Amino acid sequence: MASILSKKQKKKEKYTLKELKSLGNDLLTSRSHINNLPLLLTFVSPESPPQFVVESLLSLQSFFTPLLSQLPSSPSSTKTKLPRSEDDDPEVVFKAWLRSKFDEFVKLLLDVLVSQQSEDELKGIVLGTLMEFVKLLNVGRFHSSIYQRLLHAIIHSAVDVEIFLDILTSKYFKYIDVRYFTYISMEKFVKTLEASVLSGDTMATENSEAENDPKESLELSVRKIYQVLSQIPPPEKQAEKSHHEMWSGSDESSSEKPKDKKKKSEERDSALLSPTTISKRMKLKFTKAWISFLRLPLPLDVYKEVLASIHQTVIPHLSNPTMLCDFLTKSYDIGGVVSVMALSSLFILMTQHGLEYPNFYDKLYALLVPSVFVAKHRAKFLQLLDACLKSSMLPAYLAASFTKKLSRLSLSIPPAGSLVITALIFNLLRRHPTINHLVQETVETANESNAEADEHNNDSQPKTKKRKLGIDYFNNQESDPKKSGALKSSLWEIDTLRHHYCPPVSRFISSLETDLTKRAKTAEMKIEDYSSGSYATIFGDEIRRRVKQVPVAFYKAIPTSLFEDSDFPGWTFAIPKEEVKC
Repeated sequence: MASILSKKQKKKEKYTLKELKSLGNDLLTSRSHINNLPLLLTFVSPESPPQFVVESLLSLQSFFTPLLSQLPSSPSSTKTKLPRSEDDDPEVVFKAWLRSKFDEFVKLLLDVLVSQQSEDELKGIVLGTLMEFVKLLNVGRFHSSIYQRLLHAIIHSAVDVEIFLDILTSKYFKYIDVRYFTYISMEKFVKTLEASVLSGDTMATENSEAENDPKESLELSVRKIYQVLSQIPPPEKQAEKSHHEMWSGSDESSSEKPKDKKKKSEERDSALLSPTTISKRMKLKFTKAWISFLRLPLPLDVYKEVLASIHQTVIPHLSNPTMLCDFLTKSYDIGGVVSVMALSSLFILMTQHGLEYPNFYDKLYALLVPSVFVAKHRAKFLQLLDACLKSSMLPAYLAASFTKKLSRLSLSIPPAGSLVITALIFNLLRRHPTINHLVQETVETANESNAEADEHNNDSQPKTKKRKLGIDYFNNQESDPKKSGALKSSLWEIDTLRHHYCPPVSRFISSLETDLTKRAKTAEMKIEDYSSGSYATIFGDEIRRRVKQVPVAFYKAIPTSLFEDSDFPGWTFAIPKEEVKC
């Protein structure tokens, strides 16, 4: 037998494509050419030329497809299930051998699929072949074992996952059973990774010659799992029948199959794979896959990408969105950009799902730093900040602290940030009349000895508070809004912005001069109109603005000096006549 195999190995390199095709035709036409099967399998290799791999693949697929329903579940289980009298049955032995060769064929296909030597076109053909086996091997029911091996090879290989995702997304993710078993497989992979992280075991990829670092291997697998999860269409409503198409071909009529001794198990499997059952369980599998994934140590870029989209792609489809509270609260407690990105999802859980987070406003107050007004996700953050401060039940000290903190920040950020801060302060003053004294309060400027006389002489005027001019009681370094002293302060920073070097900012400050206590005569400003501002948008608005008075480029009288004499008494700036003549 060894000599025969060695002879075949020697002849392998001498075969032409035409001869290889002839071997496949002979195998399909007669059982007497069954020895061509092992020979064709030797060509399904990453080292073989692509055209040889495709030709052997097509021949072997055409050979195995009609026999899939007749093959035993596994070659090892055949002898254990059959009586001893049938052990020596040639047909049983032959089918067990065919099953072993089929398993070898699947393994070779997976090797070709994730090999860096394989071309993208060849990978697409191999992936299609494997998906056909997933569809047909289990007698019309989805073969989850091969599909899980397929996903496992993709996730734990060094090959870029994009080529596979493009094919899966365009051809297979539209089928409800493919999505269902993808979630199940992803959950299993995540639990395996989580166990390896907890135990400290090194977990390398299958094709990881260049990746010896277990940390890099773990990050690569985590990234690929996230790419797969993010590409699967989210669970749809059960009423949408167009999304209940099955790849395995198993539908509600599967109960009409012929009855045999395995009736109970077949009916159980059919019930599991029915579109209605899958659609009911889809949200649960979606939830388990995502919650398990979020427990993994995510790379920072993946972490940020998840936080940026989780409120739209994950939360609406979870069976219980409050299961994300641990992940989101930990993210919100980190601080910086991560907290800003977690705010959106956390706000949804608080407002729509009853999540209680006692220190929410303290953490939000700590996020107000100059860098947040130039961050990538500043627009969404500023809109959420406005929404979080919209409640009329907000205590006065909180409203005053946020207003004062924002006004102080307006002095140290770009002009676009000053514009959106002005809009935020406008809304805060309009919503919370209890803090209007920050802009309308009169501070006494007379001597203390005349204070009581003034109060008796003019009781009808608003009372003035005795405070020393030039002292701001607000502590900008205080992280606790209760201790900031904002209620004793004033918005003098806003008055400073009247002289801002950027004309749009100085003009916009006039919006705060209206009486904001009369809510019927004023309307809240839309923060989204200002939250995405930048130097470019300000410049664009200015050049499109119509100017009533245009500066002229000439003088009515020729100037004789650079400055007026009255500006600098005792100085002479006139040009000597001798120099003018020259």
